Amino acid sequence: MSLDFESMAHHCGEWLRASGPESDIVISSRVRLARNLTDFPFIARATESDRDQIEQILHARIEALQAAGKLPPSQPSGELHYVNVSKLTDIDRQFLVERQLISRELADAEGARAVVIDGGERFSVMVNEEDHLRIQVMHSGLDLESAWREINEIDDLLEEQINYAYNDRLGYLTACPTNVGTGIRVSVMLHLPALVITRQIDKVFRSLQKINLAVRGLYGEGSQAMGDFYQVSNQITLGRSEEELIKQVSDVVPVLIDYERRAREFLVREDHDRLFDRVSRAYGTLRSAQTISSEETMQLLSSVRMGVNLGLIEDLPIPTINELFIQTQPAHLQKISGSQLGTADRNVERARYLRSHLAKHSNGGPETSDN
Repeated sequence: MSLDFESMAHHCGEWLRASGPESDIVISSRVRLARNLTDFPFIARATESDRDQIEQILHARIEALQAAGKLPPSQPSGELHYVNVSKLTDIDRQFLVERQLISRELADAEGARAVVIDGGERFSVMVNEEDHLRIQVMHSGLDLESAWREINEIDDLLEEQINYAYNDRLGYLTACPTNVGTGIRVSVMLHLPALVITRQIDKVFRSLQKINLAVRGLYGEGSQAMGDFYQVSNQITLGRSEEELIKQVSDVVPVLIDYERRAREFLVREDHDRLFDRVSRAYGTLRSAQTISSEETMQLLSSVRMGVNLGLIEDLPIPTINELFIQTQPAHLQKISGSQLGTADRNVERARYLRSHLAKHSNGGPETSDN
């Protein structure tokens, strides 16, 4: 079943619906597994013929599981989409990157490559990225244990059909040495605007690095922290079990949540007028701008999102803000408008889309400050 990109652009996957635990600060929880087929070289050494064969084998195995009613397991939607990424346009590939369904590496790669996506966008399986298989499950809020149970079930189903590259001493063999062992990457995406405003964010990140946790931007490795979004994940997999790595991240995230909440309380208590002004200006700009860049939009939406969670803005649902973070990205804007747009035209269209979307909540502006 083919993907309808235009239809997808008007709504977002379940992981953005702010329905999970601690979703005022934790956007999503993700668990990713790296796997390789035993009879083929890693992608960096694979020939074009190897990549073709890997894609064909995995396509056939995944279709067999779907036909047997085993995949996707325990999903609200039985739809499963197998997408040939090599045949997509640049905009369509960027669209999937913006939705966190594929990596930038897969979008920019050459040769045979694909992605499998379930109807609710809770999981995707990338074929021929850095590894032959990259399986990921994303849940809303802080929900790593449920994400692990789901991805473990998917991995077991695939392993029944595929001979994974595995070593009795080392574990699962992967292209990058840091993934050898379990092949697992556990990550949580957090919204931390108050720690940024109070200039505590660097101190927090230095503490995380001391315990072998990595901090990345919105789109993972090498990306910037746009809109005060940060991904916190494990750095090492060898010698640690999946449960230990999940517990490591699960134990740290509540501490980060507490730091962010305390920073927000400090701003409300000690710097209320300046905070109110920041939120009011951000909301006003988003509702009235005639042209606006993606970067400015992300930063302003970040302030508005914090303002909603602090009760400074009424009647603007958090899921709506979460959607705007994605829908105002370049590829989504072009899908929504139905045309290819240059940078200047995108900035105009982005402003128009924001005005139109936020006008529905025009009676929910920031409350009048009493100070």
